Amino acid sequence: MIAVYGAGGIGCYVGGRLAAAGAPVTFVGRPRVAAELAANGLRLTDYLGADLRVPDVRFETTPAGAAGAELVLVTVKSAATEGAADELAEVLTPGTVVVSFQNGVRNGELLRSRLTEQVVITGMVPFNVLNRGAGVFHQGTEGALDVQRDAALAPYLSAFERAGLPLTQHDDILPVQWAKLLLNLNNPINALSDLPLRDELSQRSYRRCLAAAQAETLGILDAAGIRPAQLLAIPMHRFPAVLRLPDFLFRRLASKVLAVDPLARTSMWEDLEAGRPTEIDYLNGEVVRLARSVGRAAPVNERLVDLIHAAETDRRSWSGPDLLRELQR
Repeated sequence: MIAVYGAGGIGCYVGGRLAAAGAPVTFVGRPRVAAELAANGLRLTDYLGADLRVPDVRFETTPAGAAGAELVLVTVKSAATEGAADELAEVLTPGTVVVSFQNGVRNGELLRSRLTEQVVITGMVPFNVLNRGAGVFHQGTEGALDVQRDAALAPYLSAFERAGLPLTQHDDILPVQWAKLLLNLNNPINALSDLPLRDELSQRSYRRCLAAAQAETLGILDAAGIRPAQLLAIPMHRFPAVLRLPDFLFRRLASKVLAVDPLARTSMWEDLEAGRPTEIDYLNGEVVRLARSVGRAAPVNERLVDLIHAAETDRRSWSGPDLLRELQR
């Protein structure tokens, strides 16, 4: 059995694709999601036109739902990782394979420190998933699942292949995580814009905000001796320059840079819409933390952290020019 622990957008989509391909999957999550799937079933769509249904969903709302699983996919929000690790430690048997499919760069380490009798593997989900409601979860951007290479994954590789979500294994996952985090620096910009992802990225002023956050981060990564992996056709160190291009030039390159459909939104936008705390401290906040560790400052990312924390209690939408001016102060 495969258990998805923390079945929100990413968990329901990845677990749903596995279940649609015939894998035995148990979802563990909040009663609100359990009720939604009980009423509607689970439907998975993507930007390429896939439309899959899982009518009979096994959903549990307590940690005991993961007991007996051979593979556990942890998809809780980063702030909930410590609690999830303690809960899983109570129900998992020694040797259970646990994969962290979470944002940020430290969740795998935290799980490993608490789940000492299990095999903990760091993974990364590069694509965006939108919860459209009524049990529908939509993959709005391209990408395959990335994981740290580990022999313990061998029995499960075929299941992910059948689900259309093959696992790309890496000898060193940290550069991949930082490359994904560089892309996720757009999450607060998208959330503050209150626009679909494609509409936001079509406006140069918003892209310049992202370019500023990425350029600042790349300098800090250089100082820390971390070289992010290349996830897209364009190397990450050139990405800020592409983002700064005039709109007509960026549109010519956009299809080669990143496939984004009109439905795509970020999870941070969803969190603000729902009145939930965001993961900003584990995205742009990680840049601020790394900067301090190498004696550097990260004013652009630090300001984005502050703006999102303010939006968690007092939501407002920012135009591209207004946000750019705010970050240029």
